[in-house]
Amino acid sequence: MAHFTTSIGKRLHYQVIGEGEPVVILNGIMMNVMSWTPFLSNLSKNCEVVLVDLLDMGKSSDMTEPYKQALQADVLAELIRHIGYSKISVMGISYGGEVAIQFTLGYPELVNRLLLFNTSSYTFPELWADGMRWNEVGKTRDGAAYYEATIPYFYSKKFQTEHADWMANRKSVLEKTFSDPHFLDRMERLVLSTDTYDVRDRLCEIKAPTLVVGSMMDEVIPHREQVYLHEHIAGSALVLLPDCGHCSMLESPAAFVALVSGFVNVTDPINI
Repeated sequence: MAHFTTSIGKRLHYQVIGEGEPVVILNGIMMNVMSWTPFLSNLSKNCEVVLVDLLDMGKSSDMTEPYKQALQADVLAELIRHIGYSKISVMGISYGGEVAIQFTLGYPELVNRLLLFNTSSYTFPELWADGMRWNEVGKTRDGAAYYEATIPYFYSKKFQTEHADWMANRKSVLEKTFSDPHFLDRMERLVLSTDTYDVRDRLCEIKAPTLVVGSMMDEVIPHREQVYLHEHIAGSALVLLPDCGHCSMLESPAAFVALVSGFVNVTDPINI
């Protein structure tokens, strides 16, 4: 694990694992680099995986003033150049997918392939309302209440039923995290950073080969948003996972690994 100090004086925590085609994986809003641990033994067999905590995430620096989400793409570009990549595939889920799009638009010369999981092209009203609700509950510092306001919506009802013991264990862990004022202040800033996010009129600029993945049971960012991305990013591929919620990598882990490893490693043209 390593740290890189950006031009704005903030540190990014990152990790590089494996050998092969390089891909940077960008966290969802409540995640950190440790969230990807279950997938690394498989992903790192064919990919050089770069994990990074964006600002206000994991072991990276806090922000103390309001900022726009596009800043995350700017500091990511600094990190990618610091590590020494001329091009890299970029995969993001949810908040991380939004950053991935902005990174691709802002720094197309750095992007090999783009992979978007459970991502939207703008902060649509229902998503903003969800974020405002999280922030209001977060102000109470009540971990149990914050859990109920967030996590049950991230997983399909089927997954929650079939993995009841796992969900109960996660609840006991997360309620402690969700009572931490530091975590909750970070979450509030991360949510607010998305207030003006809207790239709908720029999706036509994306030239990198793109894979869009959605979940049919996603209650946070419905699959209509991934269909929209697919329809407006020329030449993109679309995969919709059935019986799956917002945390698609946890609900369909084998499909997640196969999609990332496979798409990143298609390096030669396929002529038919």
